[in-house]
Amino acid sequence: MAARGATDSRLYETLGVTRNSSDSEIKRAYHRLAKEYHPDKNPAAGDRFKEISYAYDVLSDQKKRDVYDRFGIKGLQEGGGHDGDHFGFGNDIFSDLFGQHAGMFFGGGGGGGGHVHGHGHSRGRRGEDNIKPLKVTLEDLYNGKTHTVKLQRKAICKDCQGTGTPNAKASRTCSDCRGSGVKMQYRQLGPGLVQQIHSVCSKCAGQGSTIPEKDRCKTCEGKKIIQESKDVEVHVDKGMTHGMKITMQGQGDEEPGTTPGDLIYVLQQEAHEDFERSGDNLIATHTLSLTEALCGFQFIVRHLDGRSLVVGKPAGQVVPSDSVHIVEDEGMPHYKRPFEKGHLLIKFKVEFPVNHFTDEKSLQLLETLLPPRPEFEKPTGENVEEADLNDYEPSDNNATQDSDDDDDTRGPRVGCAQQ
Repeated sequence: MAARGATDSRLYETLGVTRNSSDSEIKRAYHRLAKEYHPDKNPAAGDRFKEISYAYDVLSDQKKRDVYDRFGIKGLQEGGGHDGDHFGFGNDIFSDLFGQHAGMFFGGGGGGGGHVHGHGHSRGRRGEDNIKPLKVTLEDLYNGKTHTVKLQRKAICKDCQGTGTPNAKASRTCSDCRGSGVKMQYRQLGPGLVQQIHSVCSKCAGQGSTIPEKDRCKTCEGKKIIQESKDVEVHVDKGMTHGMKITMQGQGDEEPGTTPGDLIYVLQQEAHEDFERSGDNLIATHTLSLTEALCGFQFIVRHLDGRSLVVGKPAGQVVPSDSVHIVEDEGMPHYKRPFEKGHLLIKFKVEFPVNHFTDEKSLQLLETLLPPRPEFEKPTGENVEEADLNDYEPSDNNATQDSDDDDDTRGPRVGCAQQ
């Protein structure tokens, strides 16, 4: 058996937190240290960054953290002693832990403890996962955010420990289903053809046992489970995307004799009024006046973290309508690499003035400032005629079509013959 890890607090010390720190406190400490020691910011601190990452990998996973708290780092290596499965872990979790980072704490070359010995045992069937949507804003995905969500789930009654009765001897095997919770019925469909139908036992409600009313638990009324309401913290990391899943292991519905499934939140990004997202790029649209497009401009982009970006073009750099310009490294942060960002793309629309130049003098002055128009030579001949060019209105077009439909120019219609 591995030694208990009551005095092993190296991983907590690495992150600068205590054993009683909450998940959100551990997460904040990791982000603060990761920002300080990330190789992109501090190339000489590569080993330190690996230690921080390994400590967070263990302490941010409740199952790994439980084993570490009970048996220390050696307990993680050995699977919590020979009864690692007893604490709800299979061998896979330990093999995942023993990579190159673990060698810093074990004093070895890393990876040596990948095999766990001992005889595991079955933990029963696993419950279904509980999948829920979580609405997030683009600001949440840019800055990261912890959402506190009210969770309603089935939980094993703590007063009777999921037995349905304070008196263990009061429970009796259901006589109708003989403890299976399921009844089978047979239906004759024809000569030599029988249909077998499985249905939940109505007498024990699928529990496989019955409890006299006088002996039932007062809290759960013999049902073994209750409806539990609690607050859970859902951590949305920077750079996450629409549709991404956040899994909280073992937080699904509880039922006697089963391992709880996971609680899974699926991110649902709400539309943003200023930006669209394309991968790690942000896209914004801005309208310029004709004067700004020709003579230069400046304007402010209110970014998702509250900053004001002043962007513009100097005089002499003409901006065509529908052109796209880029502000580098001002897009969305990369997921799990928040110090790297995509780009901000700005699409420009140029708004032309409507009937602003009306007098001949203004038109002549404007024409002297603009590039010369192409020369036009009007053709002559009997096949040449001038056509009026008007503004297009869809309603006018529809009206023309309607009126054409009303004019019957295709000749008489054939009706039904009179008897």
